[in-house]
This record gives sequence, C-alpha cells and structure tokens, in this order.
Amino acid sequence: MRLFSSARPDTPAINLDGVSYPLQLRRSKQARSIIVSADTVKGVVRLTLPTYASENQALRFAQSKSDWLNARFAEAVPPVPVEDGGQIAFLGEPRIIRWSPDYARTPLLCDDEIRLGGPADHVESRVLRWLRSQARSIFADDLQFYCLLAGTDLPRLAVGDARRRWGSCSSRQSIRLNWRLVMAPPHVRRSVVAHEVAHLRHMDHSRRFYALLDQIYESDRRVADRWLKEHGRGLHMVGADQQSRSAA
Repeated sequence: MRLFSSARPDTPAINLDGVSYPLQLRRSKQARSIIVSADTVKGVVRLTLPTYASENQALRFAQSKSDWLNARFAEAVPPVPVEDGGQIAFLGEPRIIRWSPDYARTPLLCDDEIRLGGPADHVESRVLRWLRSQARSIFADDLQFYCLLAGTDLPRLAVGDARRRWGSCSSRQSIRLNWRLVMAPPHVRRSVVAHEVAHLRHMDHSRRFYALLDQIYESDRRVADRWLKEHGRGLHMVGADQQSRSAA
C-alpha cells in the first residue's frame, strides 16, 4: 500500500487505514526535532521540521507514527453540522435549529430553539455569525464584572477561534477569548474570563495569580477546567465541516 500520495506535487497526503489525509509541512528555526500532530478538526496531519531536516525525513517520520495518528483520528469527535433540525448548545443548554421562510433572517432564541429564515443554504453561516455576536456581548459583560472585582481597567476585547487556547491576555491590556465558549455552561465560560482578567494583574501562574483568581471567580475553577478537558473538543467540532470546506 502506498503511504504517501498527492493530487499535486506540492500537496502530499498520508494514507491511514484507507483514508487520505493532507500533509502540511512547516519549517521552524526553533524546532530541534521533527514534530507530528493530527488536526482532527480539519482532517490534516501537520509536520514541523527543523531547518536542517529534509522533507523525505519528515515523511518517513510520519510513516513511523502511523499507528499513533490512526488512534488520534479514531478518537476524534465527529463534526457537528449546523443545519435545520440539528442541535447545538448555547449557554450550556441544547438548542434545536429551526429554519422557516416565515422566520426573520436574523437568528432568534425562542425557548429551546434557534429560529431563523432567509436562504436555506445559508443557515450554518448565519447561525455561526450569530453565535460570535452573542459571544462578544456576553464576554463584554463578563469582563466588566471581573475587572470590577479585580480592580483593573477594562481591557480591549478580541473574539477569535484559536484551536489550542480558550483565552489569552497580552501585556498591552488586551484579552482574546474563543467565541465557542458561548456554547459552554456559564460557569465554564466565566472561569476562562476570570482567568484572563487575573492575568491583567499577574502575567504568570504564581500563587498570587491563583489567589486573585480564586478571590474573583465565584465557582470551583477545577470543575470548569475538567469540563473543558472532557468536552472542549466537542465545541471545536460545531461547524467543523464548514471550516474544512473553507480551508480546502
């Protein structure tokens, strides 16, 4: 069986149990060895190479990790389509997406349903935009609440979709939060916001940092951390089929 194939010379792919996954190669001056990772959301195998390593070395290394890669893709959470009749979470509660030509184009939360009209083939993109908009408004309220408790000025707020971080705080008084947190239970979302606000005072994870975090956050941060560890991948898979199409 051929391990590597490519539709074009510059886009190699690795075959794992009969499934072809695109390979993305990147060189890094900081890398001391070849690093392989499985992007289970986009269905891509990533290889990071030191400047001195050849592409053939990287491909052989990926081959040696085929069992590990197979296991990562096998345990991946499947994409959650955002479509009429589908179910997603909002503020930790399951919501059914309902489309009708009689509904307004802008999504509207009605009890346990997210209702919208407009073109039927744009349901996913409009619901995802609505979630981002809701996230920004809710994050702004959370930030104001925790900054008041921490005695800090309000930072600049950015809303993104980072794959590996739910939030980040820069020394320039700017906080970035992942919009997907708006789907998580409120205590989980708020734990991330409180965490980043505590960084406005302490840009480390020292005892002083955790003392402030425990002072301003009203629940058990360890419970929230466990929830994200167990369910965070599921949040990333909402609309993941659209991400894959956009990246193609």
